Amino acid sequence: MRRALRREVAGTIGLLADEHDFRAMRHYRTFAFADFETYLKAFEDLLSSRASQGAPTAVALFGPQEYADFCTDAGLAPDSPSSRARFTAQLAATGPVIPYDGQPLADLIPALVDESVRQATWEYASALLARLGACASCGEDIGRTAFARASGLLARILDAARPGKRHLVCSISAASETMVAVLHADTDPDGACQLDEAEALEFTTVLALGLATRSPGGLVMRSSAPNSPDRVYGWRLRTGEFEPLTAGQVFDAYCTDADTGDLVSPESDVDYCVPPDLGPDLPPSAHR
Repeated sequence: MRRALRREVAGTIGLLADEHDFRAMRHYRTFAFADFETYLKAFEDLLSSRASQGAPTAVALFGPQEYADFCTDAGLAPDSPSSRARFTAQLAATGPVIPYDGQPLADLIPALVDESVRQATWEYASALLARLGACASCGEDIGRTAFARASGLLARILDAARPGKRHLVCSISAASETMVAVLHADTDPDGACQLDEAEALEFTTVLALGLATRSPGGLVMRSSAPNSPDRVYGWRLRTGEFEPLTAGQVFDAYCTDADTGDLVSPESDVDYCVPPDLGPDLPPSAHR
């Protein structure tokens, strides 16, 4: 009976994603591994073993510094497997996790890192929006107003795009840091737009931060449809205004190396074009 119940227990395992984090954990006597490659091999074997037994497993990113802070706050001894297990349980409840479905670690680790970066970006942008507070003139919440405008803009951008796969990237230079959010949206057979709600929330939050703080930034859309070239177009965000880019500006952005400034050959079967008309937008607020 215990074996039968064990098959119904879901588990979460904390993964050290790189050698730097692995070396940090080597300071603990109870951490049994001396070699990073051996650790990864044992980790993958454990995942495969649990999968063969029908046990669902999720993987979370284990951060040594976050773990040390957790132990300090909770009054736990950090050099203890039970403390590491308690920290992993918290990660399962609060942090990003990825279910294991047989993918190799070479694919799972980058996906987990991307998910962690995405959540950190959303939390940081949300905190900055909340910190803006109420307008000194009218008392309206600046962050909430910007979020409503960003939601409307995103809805109009998706509605104006042709059916198919849509890939959007929003980049905002705010608070001495550039934040990037990515959103994927597909069209189902009935013509409805399908997107990940967590991605949409992060994307809207980052865009709202750019609108609220009047930070420079941009938004680029790439749409793909069967039997036709991809379309790439975008908008510039400047002082709270949403300005369409010309086809030449989009071409220059895509065909210039961001690090060296050298020209890059344009992709085949790609149209660099002006964006569709989004209709009237709410005017930039004068909130202070």
